[in-house]
Amino acid sequence: MSKPKPLVEFVDVNKWFGQNHVLKDVSFSVDEREVVVIIGPSGSGKSTLLRCTNRLEEVQKGEIHLDGIPITDEDVNINHLRQRIGMVFQSFNLFPHLTALENVAAGPTKVKGVDETEAYEHAQELLNRVGLGDQGDSHPNELSGGQQQRVAIARALAMEPQVMLFDEVTSALDPELVGEVLDVMGDLANEGMTMLVVTHEMGFAQEVGDRIVLMSEGEVAEVTESDQFFEQPRTERGERFLSRLL
Repeated sequence: MSKPKPLVEFVDVNKWFGQNHVLKDVSFSVDEREVVVIIGPSGSGKSTLLRCTNRLEEVQKGEIHLDGIPITDEDVNINHLRQRIGMVFQSFNLFPHLTALENVAAGPTKVKGVDETEAYEHAQELLNRVGLGDQGDSHPNELSGGQQQRVAIARALAMEPQVMLFDEVTSALDPELVGEVLDVMGDLANEGMTMLVVTHEMGFAQEVGDRIVLMSEGEVAEVTESDQFFEQPRTERGERFLSRLL
């Protein structure tokens, strides 16, 4: 069986905010259909790395490749790039004046020029897929936080991305709503979606993640298969991180 090819590659990625060196020679890859979960203490550079992956932040040194293309090159079309990389944030970022269905259909119609009838049919399918088929006419303020986050996931999927980035998507939710969002993410993983996930939900990391990337102070401290990491981390930093959690 041939080894899956890397879909996303980080090659010696460095990022500074002023004098603050927030990403230090970060290197690892994400294979097609793989779920890689980035964990680590607050301030270790996890979210910044995701934001660099779809060019919300610029890398100052090093490269990020998507499907072999260096997306950090200046001449890359950022709008085309973002169509290939879906991102779901901690805050749902839905358009408050649009219904759930309109939120999901907006990207394909406005950005990709998809026919409205087709876009709305697909949007309805995606709402069904995230368990919100009956909420298409609801506005964001009529939905719970968990429902809004599921609409945000459907909206990202509507652009048919090659990879999905999830940045602490459950951290703003009430505890009883976290499970419904993680269930949708687990379903996506089972369907073969390539995912890069920053989360503090260790149960999800252990069950759904294929590999764990532990970050600490802007560096990659460890990259390990998920089962191995939670049973016996390879590094002292990994052991310290787990012992604090447990």
